[in-house]
Amino acid sequence: MKAIILRKPAGLDHLESVTLADPEAPGAGQIRVRIHASSLNYHDLGVVLGHLPTSDGRIPMSDGAGVVEAVGEGVTEFAVGDSVVSGFFPQWLDGAPPIADFSTTPGDGVDGYAREYVVLPAHWFTHAPKGYSHAEAATLTTAGLTAWRALVVDGNLKPGDSVLVLGTGGVSIFALQFAKQMGATVIATSSSDAKLERVRALGADHVINYRRDEKWAVKVLEYTGGRGVDHVVEVGGPDTLKQSIRACRIGGHIALIGVLTGVAGPLPTATLMTRQQKLQGLVVGSRRQQIEMIRAIEATGLKPVIDRTVELDAIAEAFRYQADGKHFGKICLSI
Repeated sequence: MKAIILRKPAGLDHLESVTLADPEAPGAGQIRVRIHASSLNYHDLGVVLGHLPTSDGRIPMSDGAGVVEAVGEGVTEFAVGDSVVSGFFPQWLDGAPPIADFSTTPGDGVDGYAREYVVLPAHWFTHAPKGYSHAEAATLTTAGLTAWRALVVDGNLKPGDSVLVLGTGGVSIFALQFAKQMGATVIATSSSDAKLERVRALGADHVINYRRDEKWAVKVLEYTGGRGVDHVVEVGGPDTLKQSIRACRIGGHIALIGVLTGVAGPLPTATLMTRQQKLQGLVVGSRRQQIEMIRAIEATGLKPVIDRTVELDAIAEAFRYQADGKHFGKICLSI
């Protein structure tokens, strides 16, 4: 089978196309899946650039979607021909988070989905949404579930709530879509007026160009009558968190998801305390949460926003496009 591996010392020039032996028939509790698509995340970019060190020869990509080709003894949840999508934490099935690292995450601690076939335990996958293409399904593993958990699971989003999303990457666009599906008001930021027009078309109620309005928290307060938003989907990290705290209402919820501006920085703890806000870090979610998200997607008809889909051999070019911040929504790989 065809696959991509990452050679030491990492970097986009160290992604290598190889031919590997096809996996064996599935054993008890396993399924064989023909992988047809993956999607790029900043976590994957961190791995291939060497910011998140992994083993030499690692197969990258945390997201995988495809078709079940064979099932092992005892597997009842899936049948041959089912469309499936992978989970980010294969061992986190339900309940509270049991892990604080990426040692079990495909494409990082273990081999991922930049390959044509896998034989893995059935619980590493869920059913894909009915009517989804493989590329659409592949957007859900990381970006879709992160946005869902931030707003619905941890944030208890309700109709009438207000949500601030930063930028127009995969998580932020999913958060905008989920929020609008649930009857929330959404404020979106970007440095590009063209992208802001696109988020308006997706339903954003207010938009802010953070290059022109560097103190964008002030604009958020204007749009909310001085109250602040109920939820912030915080993907920036240290350079944006101070304004996110100001933009969030007293007692509001800030989902700390990304570190696009760095992994450490000063935190205005006194402001966070006096505003009595909930700042919660999160990394994707459980298999149960993914199943519930997919049930909601099927009920609402939500479709992901895909910027472009490229062939597996163009993986390095796809990562360069992502690193340049040119994308709107998700970038996918066809395998």
